[in-house]
Amino acid sequence: MQNEKVKNIEKYLSCKITSFEILQNLWSNYGYLARVMIDNTSYILKYIKLPQKQTHPKGWNSKFAHERKLKSYQVEMSWYENHNNHIENARFPKLIKNIQKESQQLILLEDLTQVGFQDKINISTSEVKLVLKWLAHFHAYHLNQSSEDLWQIGSYWHLKTRPHELEKLQDKELKEYAYKVDEKLNNATHKTIIHGDAKLANFLFSKDAVAAVDFQYTGSGAGIKDVAYFLGSIYQNDDLLKYSDECIEYYLEQLCELTNNLSLVNEWRSLYPYAIFDFYRFLKGWSPDHYKINSYMDLIKQKVIDELNSI
Repeated sequence: MQNEKVKNIEKYLSCKITSFEILQNLWSNYGYLARVMIDNTSYILKYIKLPQKQTHPKGWNSKFAHERKLKSYQVEMSWYENHNNHIENARFPKLIKNIQKESQQLILLEDLTQVGFQDKINISTSEVKLVLKWLAHFHAYHLNQSSEDLWQIGSYWHLKTRPHELEKLQDKELKEYAYKVDEKLNNATHKTIIHGDAKLANFLFSKDAVAAVDFQYTGSGAGIKDVAYFLGSIYQNDDLLKYSDECIEYYLEQLCELTNNLSLVNEWRSLYPYAIFDFYRFLKGWSPDHYKINSYMDLIKQKVIDELNSI
């Protein structure tokens, strides 16, 4: 079976593969990530093939979900083809080759482990700041840029793409205010291109730098959405209470230095609670027992509701 996979890849890439290692399967069995050796150089291959039978660990199998996944892979291809420019302090893998044939898509990328990057399960305070710095530079570079070939609204959880999760949502307040929060975020004066899935698992670390991977949900939005999602991926309840304000201010300081735009900084600071509420709404409908759900989110939810009611 492995030999058949390698032969298939060699045919599409028109090359000889001397080493082939599957690193992980893609979400819902839509393909895999592999490390391949070609001409004594290591690359990362993202191989996408539509599954004959759709599966989902949370049971969310539908035509709508399938089409969302298909678009996410098209967006990632567009990202690497049209937006993969060098950004200082915001590293990501270089595109080597991009091929789409029938129901298969192959993205061959630079292997960042060959230049000193590695993934981490836990990170230090200095590494948290490296990610926040990455986000600030990424957002500043793309400020007010067009993203017509990406998601109109960046992030995998935004309301328009999650109607079934909203329908299943049992939290009446999250449901009642979902559209108002969505409108608040989408009507931000200052927008950029956001990563859209900026969790710890999608960042790689070297001694003094960080790089990001996985650009399937990249698109337009307020940059603070990436920050809110990242902090939720590294901190639980007590640490969010303890460290989130400091992290937000560090990110905004970096952003201000790069843009010299206080209006931008103040707006995105004010939108942080709405970004938390927005993700909480998705999470509670998608997986109500998820480990990321905590009392910090409930505090933020009430803050947003009180603010919206006072307007």
